[in-house]
Amino acid sequence: MSTVNAYAASAADAAIAPFKIDRREPGPSDVQIEILYCGVCHSDIHQARNEWGNSIYPMVPGHEIVGKVTAVGSDVKKFIVGDLAGVGCLVDSCRTCGQCTANEEQFCENGSTGTYNGMDKNGQPTYGGYSSQIVVDEAFTLHISDKLDLKAVAPLLCAGITTYSPLRHWKVGPGQKVAVVGLGGLGHMGVKLAAAMGAEVTVISTSDSKADDARRMGAVNFINSKKPDAFKGFQNYFHFILNTVSAPNSYDVLLPLLKTNGTMTLVGAPAEPSGITGFNLIMQRRSIAGSLIGGIKETQEMLDFCAEHNITSDVEMINASEINTAYERMMKSDVKYRFVIDMASLKN
Repeated sequence: MSTVNAYAASAADAAIAPFKIDRREPGPSDVQIEILYCGVCHSDIHQARNEWGNSIYPMVPGHEIVGKVTAVGSDVKKFIVGDLAGVGCLVDSCRTCGQCTANEEQFCENGSTGTYNGMDKNGQPTYGGYSSQIVVDEAFTLHISDKLDLKAVAPLLCAGITTYSPLRHWKVGPGQKVAVVGLGGLGHMGVKLAAAMGAEVTVISTSDSKADDARRMGAVNFINSKKPDAFKGFQNYFHFILNTVSAPNSYDVLLPLLKTNGTMTLVGAPAEPSGITGFNLIMQRRSIAGSLIGGIKETQEMLDFCAEHNITSDVEMINASEINTAYERMMKSDVKYRFVIDMASLKN
């Protein structure tokens, strides 16, 4: 075991504070990573504050991790010391069920192991990226290209794959019209990825202040959904809608924007249900679906795609000591578009 610096929540109503955690020594299949940067995901807030009712304390959040390999186990084949490496939302799964063998570890039938707020196979809690080091099995460690700004790569490990996976699954590409609902941490990645895939992208937002950013990221159209007649000319227009909004929003307003056989996929999960009028689905054979993250193979594919197309997240850097302020700003949507912790600040 080695003791490393971290930031942790000790209870649902406690601030994130400095903490010491133990990391295992690398086993034969393990990769040890010095964490350089960790993105801050909205789910970190939900988990730290026990808003999903499954929190384990003390909790070290963070599942958007990039860093440098400092040690490898004797059986490791894909990494050597000095490589750049990443860790996303998962650090293990059963590896034998139908989902795992189909490279869909996020849907593991026996329960995948989260990078934090999970329990590993030894019955020990997992601790995430708000820390100076992590040890992860090679099978759940990802290669990071040196072509991109490393700190801006970190959010790809969650925000990137959360938006890439549904775009790939529903075969978004040239000739398609795609709407991205919400231009936040998830939405801004959805715009960049869909545009790089060749789609015509429209952003649907509640604020004109994001229009210039949307176009800079690759959007062709911008709709302020609060304006009268906001959707005039966009009925039956889109092949695919990526809805990234976690606040309550009306699916019935958005569904008529889909073409026949179009799909709206949810990657945001509002706490309150949204009603759906059956005719909005029936009359044009529209679908509404949901998507989580992606498996390890698809996450690596996403990282390679981003390296090829020079795609990173728009980030605001913070020190670890600023995490509580960052949480409050995220609750007010006061970030463009993802906070990333500089882990060098843990050494100070």
